[in-house]
Amino acid sequence: MRLEIFDSPDAASAAAATFIAARVREAMVRRPRFAMALSGGSTPVPMLDALSVADVPWETVHIFQTDERAVPLGDPDRNLTQLQRHLVDRLSGRVGGMHAMPVDDPAGLGAAADAYGRLLRDVAGVPPALDLVHLGLGADGHTASLVPGDPVLDETVADVACTGPYRGHRRLTLTFPVLERARCIVWLVTGATKADVLARVAAGDATTPAGRVPRRNAIMFADRAAAFVLESSEATP
Repeated sequence: MRLEIFDSPDAASAAAATFIAARVREAMVRRPRFAMALSGGSTPVPMLDALSVADVPWETVHIFQTDERAVPLGDPDRNLTQLQRHLVDRLSGRVGGMHAMPVDDPAGLGAAADAYGRLLRDVAGVPPALDLVHLGLGADGHTASLVPGDPVLDETVADVACTGPYRGHRRLTLTFPVLERARCIVWLVTGATKADVLARVAAGDATTPAGRVPRRNAIMFADRAAAFVLESSEATP
């Protein structure tokens, strides 16, 4: 895994956006469309803002979600809310496809996971291979909604699954099988609360969910606060 460290969260976010935009443009030489999955939360907001004004052929891009809380549409806890506000709505309908996780499916989360898996196959092939997956990192080592101790960590077949309750909500999440097929993984990690776990993931520690994500096609953009433990250990004689 390649690691790039920046002085501030904004600088790391801008670099991640620049990388993603370039990846889309490069892929268009070989493929007619680009399928990527984006994570939610507050950390990627500056990255989404930068992407909204980047040179990207958005009409060729299909956007999926890495995970979503089972909360009502428009709820501030729903990842889709920030994704729409800071990226999709600013693009004025130019996106080739915005595929929100159907967490409000009246048939339940199990049916919603199956439906989203089918959609992934329709857009990204069988089995689906996403061109890029953006991931964040929780202080407890979770990424997407792959959280410590959840049975979904052991999923080996389905590309999308529903989780147990975590911080008050059940969720839909992409699983390890689809992450393993991704052509590129882009991590964006900022803040001192992530410093310990970032050092573990960067060192290849697979005892956390984030540490189990494939490293071969991965790049991590981090600010100096998040990389503090790693940089300190490297500086120690």
